[in-house]
Amino acid sequence: MRHRIVSELMTTDVVDVRQDATFTEIAKLLAARGITAVPVVDDTDRPLGVVSEADLLRKEASRLDPAGLLPSLRPESGERTKADATTAEGLMTSPAVVARPEWTVVEAAQAIERSRVKRLPVVDESGRLVGVVSRADLLRVFLRGDRAVREEITGDVLMRTLGIPPTAVTVHVVEGRVTLRGTVERKSVIPVAVRLCRSVDGVVDVSEHLDFKVDDTGSPAADAGSPRRAQLSP
Repeated sequence: MRHRIVSELMTTDVVDVRQDATFTEIAKLLAARGITAVPVVDDTDRPLGVVSEADLLRKEASRLDPAGLLPSLRPESGERTKADATTAEGLMTSPAVVARPEWTVVEAAQAIERSRVKRLPVVDESGRLVGVVSRADLLRVFLRGDRAVREEITGDVLMRTLGIPPTAVTVHVVEGRVTLRGTVERKSVIPVAVRLCRSVDGVVDVSEHLDFKVDDTGSPAADAGSPRRAQLSP
């Protein structure tokens, strides 16, 4: 089992700017390239921060309404400084939160969530910019075909990791929703199988309809009348 890594998903044709790039230059660049943010790098191509559309819009939002109909915003001092900035150095959100090419999609997604950003500059071992990975890039793992997801679960999760033959458990995948049906040797394997299936890239949900031969969890004996959890004789 393996998660897709950042280097497989990131954009490598990266547009960046230096600290002295002007507000207008950045706005034109975003419009021309159809992007919503740009990394700011130093002279050695190491990311210092990111300028996004939101950073640029602070200037417009801070202006007075000519008609006097809208209340004026009173940004905090740091936001006020950004609204007054005219170059990337003052406009950018810094320090840059970065990712590494070898990170898994899980690591990158967690970094994006913790930092509340929409994208991460990707840097090599020397800290130089080599790409950008965005939320949209990470979501591409959910575009995997159902067949690819089913083959990974059957081969990697069930057979190689848990030692469950395909004749024991069948795997159905429809639009990323996984259903497991069959019989396993031990009851304790069931939650493990579900957890591992959930970790497969492209899986949206997992439901299981699995019977077991031996209850090795130490729980009270299964109700013999239960058609699904009845303990079977070896």
